[in-house]
Amino acid sequence: MTEPEPPSVAALSLAETATQPVSKATEQEINPWDVQAAVDEDGNVKEFDYAAISQQWATKLVDDALLERFERVTGHKPHRWLRRRLFFSHRDLELILDTYERGEDFLLYTGRGPSSDAMHIGHTIPFEFTKWLQDVFDVPLVIMLTDDEKFLFKEKLKQHEVYEFSRQNAKDIISMGFDVEKTFIYIDSEFFTSGYNRHFSLNATEFEKLITNNQVRGAFGFHGSTNIGSNAFAAKQCVAAFASSYPFIWGQDIKTYHRSQKLAAMPCLIPCAIDQDPYFRLVRDNCSRMDHPSPKPALLHSKFLTALQGAGGKMSASNPNSAIFMSDTEKQIKKKINNHAFSGGQETLELHREKGGNPDIDVPYQYLSYFEDDDAKLLRLADEYRKGELLSGEMKKECVDMMSQYVKKFQDARSKVTDEVLEEYLRPRKLEWKGNPNPTKPKVEKTEETTQGGPTLDADGKPMTKNAMKKALKMAEVEKKKKEKEAAAAAKQ
Repeated sequence: MTEPEPPSVAALSLAETATQPVSKATEQEINPWDVQAAVDEDGNVKEFDYAAISQQWATKLVDDALLERFERVTGHKPHRWLRRRLFFSHRDLELILDTYERGEDFLLYTGRGPSSDAMHIGHTIPFEFTKWLQDVFDVPLVIMLTDDEKFLFKEKLKQHEVYEFSRQNAKDIISMGFDVEKTFIYIDSEFFTSGYNRHFSLNATEFEKLITNNQVRGAFGFHGSTNIGSNAFAAKQCVAAFASSYPFIWGQDIKTYHRSQKLAAMPCLIPCAIDQDPYFRLVRDNCSRMDHPSPKPALLHSKFLTALQGAGGKMSASNPNSAIFMSDTEKQIKKKINNHAFSGGQETLELHREKGGNPDIDVPYQYLSYFEDDDAKLLRLADEYRKGELLSGEMKKECVDMMSQYVKKFQDARSKVTDEVLEEYLRPRKLEWKGNPNPTKPKVEKTEETTQGGPTLDADGKPMTKNAMKKALKMAEVEKKKKEKEAAAAAKQ
């Protein structure tokens, strides 16, 4: 039996999978290992229904009220991908804003599963967005490159190959402009043997004990023939979201056996594609069960970036015509968009002038919606295209110009990333950041019984149930009133 390859759970990138045509109607399927759009009775691929998946998984849609609060709290206009709802859904983003308002730290976390030495535009989008989040919040960031994961899941890959992919991908990621003072990038096979990973390993071992084989199989679709390394890897991916896995970032002792309860209580924000949400529910469902409980990581979910061929195609490193690669020349970009990008225009010039085009399915326009910062211009292009005033060739030219500029800027930055620059980002070290310079809310007072963001603990240091918390509060209130009565009686004597 051939093992279905699970997703790159570390990639936290926009989904690269599009649907394949089928002969009968099907419902959309979105999960960590398979992404399929719905198909109607005529075999036509339908658009993803993001509102439906948000409702099914009980996530919150990004709305105007949230974006208004984001701008009010951070002082920054929301990123165009938030404004255009390309990052459309979230879990607990409002709690991250609460944390920032109090001037308290949180951890940014993202990553990539390096399966090739070249990145395409779909790979860069989550990193550009994460870089923007780092600039806005001024917080520490960890980027995990899971060469071990790819070795375990890709049958033909050798360890030395995927390690080299990791180094090249790390240089690509650095080219996005991350601040070296606030950013720690690590390649798993290096970090896990470096001596700096003790607390990470302790967290992973504890988390492994909390998760059953059935839970892992349910989350990732594993079965009896899945290698044991793949099953065990899930715990590493989960605890990468715990600040206590990286004590050196805060200048703390890496040799001590005891992990930091304060760091464990620090929130984490993870930008990722919506298909990764079931994976991170595994973290959210179990993080409070750790000896030092952690708050549930917050998530920002993105929509999917389609391949050049649109629905039915697949953005793939093995198919150079399915995507624009960051190593492509301007000539290659022009050829790919003109020859391979799916158009929403009509079959003839006359029909297009008469009926207009459909920007909603036009791949060049979809790419412009990601990379054109001018909202008014984007709306104008869509309006002119629908009216037939703007031709498909003209829309493609707009896309060629935009993508050529984007890739050229990246390539210029990439040429400056030497091995010495790479090693500095890979070096475990104390990071420097400032956070919110003007907090507007008081910090949460910490006591011995509670940790910020974590649950109330009982006398044995274990999380209390809601009923137990209510009972304890009631008893405390009774005791308080009793002491007040005794004090009043003593005052009368």
